[in-house]
Amino acid sequence: MLTLDKVKMAVIQTAENGVVNKDTIFYFTQEGNVVQAEYVGGKIKKGFLIGQIAAQVLRFSYCQLQTDGVLDNGVSSCELSVGDTGKIMMLEHFEWKSRPGETGLNVFQEI
Repeated sequence: MLTLDKVKMAVIQTAENGVVNKDTIFYFTQEGNVVQAEYVGGKIKKGFLIGQIAAQVLRFSYCQLQTDGVLDNGVSSCELSVGDTGKIMMLEHFEWKSRPGETGLNVFQEI
């Protein structure tokens, strides 16, 4: 099973309605199956996520304050894998809770 403890990731592909981008850096920690991260950069002033990992699937809730003052939140389900380069990849399917009906897909890569 993959661990996200002390893993740093960036978004390499962003959904059109997404806010995170290549300048947003995620700092993960993991204890058992509990995963959390803080993130900052790009349009994100400060963000947090908390969730659980099982069988290379990470499910989490997120909350973020953007540089324009907008506070957003939502939920995500992610598939984890190891890419050709040996780095952890994460395919995130997100659903905004602060923007009802909006969903999207982001791709993360370990840096």
